Amino acid sequence: MYEVTIKKSFAAAHILKEIGGKCEDLHGHNFLVEVTVAGETLNSEDLLIDFRDLKGWTNEILEELDHKYLNEVEAFRGVNPSSERVAKHLHDRLAPKVEAAKLRVVCVTVWESDNARVAYRP
Repeated sequence: MYEVTIKKSFAAAHILKEIGGKCEDLHGHNFLVEVTVAGETLNSEDLLIDFRDLKGWTNEILEELDHKYLNEVEAFRGVNPSSERVAKHLHDRLAPKVEAAKLRVVCVTVWESDNARVAYRP
């Protein structure tokens, strides 16, 4: 099994309702995202996937979130736009493109600070 991981970042603000504490106030993060894809075989160029492809697909999604108020982004309407929800959203948007390359997304990790992260593994 081969795995490839890329890292990208974006900045966004959100409010997490009904959880108590400061996070119920408007606040922002410089999020760091890690996406890991896996597969059994290499392609004709001896790569699992070209880093540029995976970064490009991830960038397309992050552009929709970057410098946004996540509570107003359609994907998070009616739910708290937590890091957990962001990780699942990224997975769900990336999976079709990755699966078309005969690979699978094995983990999406979202860091909201240097010492706090969530991971989504389907």
